[in-house]
Amino acid sequence: MAPTLFDHGAKPGDLIKIFRGTYEHWAVYIGGNEVVHLIPPCDDSSPLGGLLALLDSSRAQVRRQKIWEVVGGHRFEINNLLDHKYEPRDCRVIVRDACRMVSSEQPYNAVTHNCEHFVTEIRYGRSESHQVNRAAVIGGAAVAGVGIVALGAALLATFLKDDDDERRRRK
Repeated sequence: MAPTLFDHGAKPGDLIKIFRGTYEHWAVYIGGNEVVHLIPPCDDSSPLGGLLALLDSSRAQVRRQKIWEVVGGHRFEINNLLDHKYEPRDCRVIVRDACRMVSSEQPYNAVTHNCEHFVTEIRYGRSESHQVNRAAVIGGAAVAGVGIVALGAALLATFLKDDDDERRRRK
């Protein structure tokens, strides 16, 4: 069941994953129903404004906002995704470091430094993005699939050409 306005269950230092349809947005919970997150400037009036900003920005700002302002009407969950791999830093250090970054401008790149990289760096001291890794695997599979189809087409063309050449020699 999705968290509600009054009972989200987050503790300071937890990572919040927000499902925004075509992508996931990430924030660090700092207590008092507030989060810190990295967000590029966006045009919320456009239906694709948020996604376009993610793909077209090289700078982003660290913001401190109420969790419900960031989540809006989207589904979200607490997701400390790398706890099995890395020891989380002390929650007081996570909150302190996140708050120190508020209002700063950061470099932004959807592949190398996005909101997920930002929050994992704060929680674990290591910057990682599973959604980028997933996209790379899907993209790699698509490229491999296209390669296999192209190879098959080339082999078929070669076979048909050889067959056609053989028919011409017989005549």
